[in-house]
Amino acid sequence: MNINTEFYKTFYCVAKNGSITKAANELMITQPGVSKAIKSLEDQIGCSLFIRTKSGVILTDEGKIFYEQIKQAMEHIENAEKKIKEIINLDYGFLSIGVSNTLVKKFLLPYIEEFHNLYPKIKIKINTGITPDLVNKVKNGLIDFIIYNAPAAIPSDFTQLKLKDVHDCFVANSSFSELKDKVIPLEELNNYPLVLMSKGSNTRCYLDDLCAKIGVNLIPEIELTSYSLVTEFAKIGMGIGEVTREYFDEELENYDLIEIKTKPDLGTRSIDIAYLTDKRFSRSAEKFVELLKKNTLD
Repeated sequence: MNINTEFYKTFYCVAKNGSITKAANELMITQPGVSKAIKSLEDQIGCSLFIRTKSGVILTDEGKIFYEQIKQAMEHIENAEKKIKEIINLDYGFLSIGVSNTLVKKFLLPYIEEFHNLYPKIKIKINTGITPDLVNKVKNGLIDFIIYNAPAAIPSDFTQLKLKDVHDCFVANSSFSELKDKVIPLEELNNYPLVLMSKGSNTRCYLDDLCAKIGVNLIPEIELTSYSLVTEFAKIGMGIGEVTREYFDEELENYDLIEIKTKPDLGTRSIDIAYLTDKRFSRSAEKFVELLKKNTLD
């Protein structure tokens, strides 16, 4: 049967109230409109659903059976509408972010804290990993977007947006203090122990690409898969490490680390966000991205 679903809603409202007048007021339609909808429904299903009385209407035996089923359906619909309203009002929802461990700590954490304070009922999941794996998770619908150190190989069906400029540099502890006030050619770093990220990471790719353009091949003594370990190895004097200057302002000011200036320097790169162009954000993801843009782009 191809029955107008509004007839079911009208039937449910009349049965619940026991009155066509009350149902008309609740539905904000005329009493004749309610009566016509009930008559059409009865004609289509082939039986009477109500007995009209002076005080209102009561359900027939068939109507009682029909009402129990329609009541369940309408309650499901009402619950669905309530849940959608909660999602729109950010009283319920999920946010799933793909990001590296380093960026969680050095960049993202204050924004997560602010978002949680604004919308405490949103459940947040942080997915860490390398950029290609996170890109695949976005494509598979497992995460909403990724935040990463650019440049990176991002597919053409993604939208990319720069959030913040950052500057890489070389640092070491005080055992390399003779280099503190010098500017040395980049290739001369090979005269010292180098601590770099492993090949394949965005940070290492950026450095290797820059070196290739000027014909320099840096050979690290130690390669690490963790950005934080590069920093810790530099702090204990294992070598000169590559870091992002903005992440270590305090250490540089307190001389826990010293910057080793090079010619050329490592230039400017950025922290970016990327998401599928044709996929609509969830309400919670939309609000988080708005917060990021407001705080980083204004």
